[in-house]
Amino acid sequence: MKITFYGHASLGIQIQDTYILVDPFITGNPKASNIDINNLKADYILVTHAHQDHILDVEAIAKQTDAVIISNYEIVTHFGNLGLEGHPMNHGGQWDFEFGTVKYVNAIHTSSFPDGSYGGQPGGFVIEGEHKNIYIAGDTALTFDMKLIPLQTKLDLAILPIGDNFTMGIDDAILASDFVKCDKILGYHFDTFGYIEIDHEAAKRKFFAKDKDLMLLEIGESLEL
Repeated sequence: MKITFYGHASLGIQIQDTYILVDPFITGNPKASNIDINNLKADYILVTHAHQDHILDVEAIAKQTDAVIISNYEIVTHFGNLGLEGHPMNHGGQWDFEFGTVKYVNAIHTSSFPDGSYGGQPGGFVIEGEHKNIYIAGDTALTFDMKLIPLQTKLDLAILPIGDNFTMGIDDAILASDFVKCDKILGYHFDTFGYIEIDHEAAKRKFFAKDKDLMLLEIGESLEL
């Protein structure tokens, strides 16, 4: 399993021959100007919630790749009305795709489309594929619901928001890693704009002090599990 960071909360996941994008917000992010969405491969697009900084490039990428959009019912319906294929889910539900199992789990946040219309309830994803298990938290506050995840799935990586203000910050993300029982963390949702800028080295030190490994990838950089 190969995971690539495209800035903000945008990720690429390759599981064998399947390409997955998560929350593609690239063309609107000046920090990701080196990423050309026309060159991205996508068989599926996972969307955690409807905010613009998570859905901006969904329509364009889905149209050029014929990717299937996986999200909550309201988001899939929205893009379905634009002629795009989707697979609707809701909290607690899971589905076996050809690349592995996806479960839609709780997140505490808000969710509305850029025009203010209802975007369903926000969520995160637990993905089990290629003998590796990851948790993509989405935009969320710290929640006790995270403790349910390791009761069913032993995680190899937790992808957690760490920018604070709109989501968890560093200290709550450390607690979240305890809740999900995973000490290998990929941080995201940080530095894109002023409200969520962080001190990288201070963040890494805080995780290290708790015997945890916080990885902060450069935009376009990848890791392999």
